[in-house]
Amino acid sequence: MRAQNGDQSFVHRCRVYYEDTDAGGIVYYVNYLKFMERARTERLRELGFAQSQLAGEDLLFVVHSSEARYHSPARLDDELLVSAQVIELNRASLRFKQQVRRATDATLLCEGQFLVACVRTNSLKPRAIPETLRAAFAAVSGAGKQSEQEI
Repeated sequence: MRAQNGDQSFVHRCRVYYEDTDAGGIVYYVNYLKFMERARTERLRELGFAQSQLAGEDLLFVVHSSEARYHSPARLDDELLVSAQVIELNRASLRFKQQVRRATDATLLCEGQFLVACVRTNSLKPRAIPETLRAAFAAVSGAGKQSEQEI
């Protein structure tokens, strides 16, 4: 399902710590991926689904593919706003659009898209997203038509 414009925004706040930066005090590029991963996890939690609970139900979400574009650096002690918007909901996958912005001035620092596959815990084989989880994502994303490309 492709999401419509009615997406309810989700933003996760986090702070840049010393461990996130290089010697110049600038966030090391790969750490933006960590910030976005945390935002997706918190999005699930906000919908009432903890990753630990899902693992007990033979369900894991794994990143199938990612794309990131860097615009401006974050620095030590910056507060960041990290969005996690579902833009595509398929039988066994979700596509997230994400942005990292500086909280003080809303400057776009990094943006990306992530295809996240739903798999079985032990075999790592694709499995359908449970209906309760699909319904929760559909409700906040205003999901519409079925996508042509499905994992």
